[in-house]
This record gives sequence, C-alpha cells and structure tokens, in this order.
Amino acid sequence: MMKKYSLSIYCHTLNLEGEPAGIPVGSLGLHPEMLERLVALGILEVRRGMVTPDQVRRLQKIFRLRGTLGVNLTGAAVIVDLLERMEKLEDELERLRRTFL
Repeated sequence: MMKKYSLSIYCHTLNLEGEPAGIPVGSLGLHPEMLERLVALGILEVRRGMVTPDQVRRLQKIFRLRGTLGVNLTGAAVIVDLLERMEKLEDELERLRRTFL
C-alpha cells in the first residue's frame, strides 16, 4: 500500500539582490522518505542541505496538483514542467510580436 504524505511548504523571503537564496530543506516539512523520492525523481536538487526558491515554487505547484486533482507525483511534475515550457513559449511569442509589429 502506498503511503500518503501531507506537505506544508512554508513561505520564504527571497533574496532581492538577484542571487537566489538557499532555503534549508528541513524547513519544508517534508518526510525523509518523500524527500528521498523527490530527489530520486529529479524534482528536487538538494545542495548542502538547501534548495532554491524556484524549486520550492515548483514543489508547491506539484503538491497542489496532487491534492486537488489526485495526480500522482510523476504526473504532477510532468504537468508543471509542461506548463513552465508553455509559459516560456508564450513569453517568447509575445516578445517576437512586439519586435515585428
């Protein structure tokens, strides 16, 4: 039987000087097994016990999809990745429209 995990990721203040501030992975409230799974799937990259604010935002989206739509962890990660790619493409399309119109 698959274990269910709850997740409450706390809000963190971002470094306003451009360099992303590291967020201690322990402050995310993740169960150690869930943390291992997220790292193994490539969803989180932990360096010196820290993750980036972008990773935390992605993780929040992933767990929101899991909670609201019941999507599994891998599926939610794929959805978030595709949404981010679409957003980048839309931004690029808008930039090109402004350039050529």
